[in-house]
Amino acid sequence: MNYLSVESLAKSFGAHELFNDLSFGIQQGQKIGLVAQNGAGKTTLLRLLSADEYPDSGRVVYRKDLTVVFLSQETEIDESLTIEEAIFDSTTKTNGKKAAVIQAIDAYEKALLDPSNADALQRALDLMDSEQGWDFETLYKQILSRLELHNTDQKVATLSGGQKKRLALAQALICAPDLLILDEPTNHLDLTMIEWLEDYLSASSMTLFMVTHDRYFLDRVCQEILELDQQKFYLYKGNYAYYLEKRQARIDQFDTESGKAKQLFAKELSWMRRQPKARTTKSKSRIDDFAQIKARAQERRNDHEIQLEFLMDRLGNKIAEFHHVSLSRQNNRLLHDFSYRFQKGERIGIIGPNGSGKSSFLELLTSGLTPDQGKVTWGDTLKFGYFKQDGLPQYKDKKVIDIIRDYGEFIPLKKGRQLSASELLQRFLFDRKKQYDAVEKLSGGEKKRLFLCTVLIQNPNFLILDEPTNDLDVVTINVLEQFLLDFPGCLIVVSHDRFFMDKVVDHLFVFRGDGLIEDFPGNYSDFRALNGPVTRRITKPEKQKETNSKAPKITTGLSYLEQKEFQKIERSIQQLEHKRDELQGQFAQQNWTLDQINEQSKVLEGIIAELDQKTERWFALSSKMDGA
Repeated sequence: MNYLSVESLAKSFGAHELFNDLSFGIQQGQKIGLVAQNGAGKTTLLRLLSADEYPDSGRVVYRKDLTVVFLSQETEIDESLTIEEAIFDSTTKTNGKKAAVIQAIDAYEKALLDPSNADALQRALDLMDSEQGWDFETLYKQILSRLELHNTDQKVATLSGGQKKRLALAQALICAPDLLILDEPTNHLDLTMIEWLEDYLSASSMTLFMVTHDRYFLDRVCQEILELDQQKFYLYKGNYAYYLEKRQARIDQFDTESGKAKQLFAKELSWMRRQPKARTTKSKSRIDDFAQIKARAQERRNDHEIQLEFLMDRLGNKIAEFHHVSLSRQNNRLLHDFSYRFQKGERIGIIGPNGSGKSSFLELLTSGLTPDQGKVTWGDTLKFGYFKQDGLPQYKDKKVIDIIRDYGEFIPLKKGRQLSASELLQRFLFDRKKQYDAVEKLSGGEKKRLFLCTVLIQNPNFLILDEPTNDLDVVTINVLEQFLLDFPGCLIVVSHDRFFMDKVVDHLFVFRGDGLIEDFPGNYSDFRALNGPVTRRITKPEKQKETNSKAPKITTGLSYLEQKEFQKIERSIQQLEHKRDELQGQFAQQNWTLDQINEQSKVLEGIIAELDQKTERWFALSSKMDGA
């Protein structure tokens, strides 16, 4: 069943043509990954599919009554809502088939607020059963938990940027659309979340169309790869590993055919220059074919790759040392009595859950933070190159070439050679026209390339790369990997790109939480095989807090909403028993008139009746819990 058809699509920005006459389709059940170099138009194509932009020509046609969700890198969520309200609001608006389920859950929540109305509660329970509300409630709670969005009453306005992006991802998954379009879904997820998302999407029946730089993710989720190359589409019916193999075969075939076409062109050109006098039908046909032969012979692949070559300042014997360093923020212990001495040529990967102290560690290392206890010392020759996740600062009306010229008109290279600012930018795939564009007009990947250039031209001998592969195309990532393998200085990498980590690091700092940092001798795949997913260590204060907490115990065998109901009933029973005992005591102590006794007797009867109703419901939930 065809879900979407792209017909003869064309899009240009000024004189720059992204693509022309592109056509493809998406069928039910397909899981397609879109691959292309930076600047080829991946994000633009997704915006065309979501109608956020319109093509110069051609059209995008969706199947009627199809539910489609587009998850972009820019999140727009009503900040006045809570997390739970945002989930319900987006699900109701996006997927009409889910609206009845949301209404059932909403009615059930309202019925819990007035437990004395037994009829309303029973109607709400029946509606939850008929609309399968319990299953939906379990699903969205599981997804929110996996994405570490635990407090569903928290306002969206108080969430961090990463939490908002994870909430947007949760909204998309919970809507369970027919077609889900994803733009870099693994950004802002830690490794454990990514692995869970892999399993979830692989098992899901949703049709997927996604852009991601994560090669492991592509390999394990996508069944087909759609490549946008040289303004043409190529579909590969296999995972990412299959795509790499077949793509190289296609390029080798192109080179072979190009060689043959050039030989044929040389032969035909010689014949044309002789200008034969006889104009037979056969010779006229040969002349007509000459234009096609010439065009084929002149075809070129624009396979330019970024070229990374820089000096490195000499690195002395002393590099950087942590001496019994401790750091806490808002009662959260990030480092505790940590000591380490960095050695020449170390290549360290950093992994751990969000909030476990990874960013704070890098700030301590680069003197951006001062430890609470202990000290950090540095060698005299140490020179950091810090590629931050936030990327370039916001430059207004500043041209690309001006960013590089701020570091000098000429950039020194190895063996006494040097490059002009313009020549250096060309090595980073910025042609002369692009060099005079405003920085704010660059795509996400182009900004990353420019930022990488500004980091490397400072000739660092200790590189710190925080999520360097975000927004970079696969070709550029491969070149960066090769450069880092040859880099003689120290290297620290924080990345959720497992393929990248496996290739460039020798050992890991594993952040467990509560200030615990483990030094693991191997790459991420080695760690995963031996230890399973990265988990946060539960601290003693948290255990003590759980033991002493007066909050009701979370029960098993009940859904989340039933747990809430069970807890409310327990509190209500305690309050009603207290009112009953107090009122019964007043009968013996107060000197009431007959009318007053009759009036209070009716009150007591109401309390006892409500208590009986609550107790009956409590037993029903309790038996369900015990039978789980």
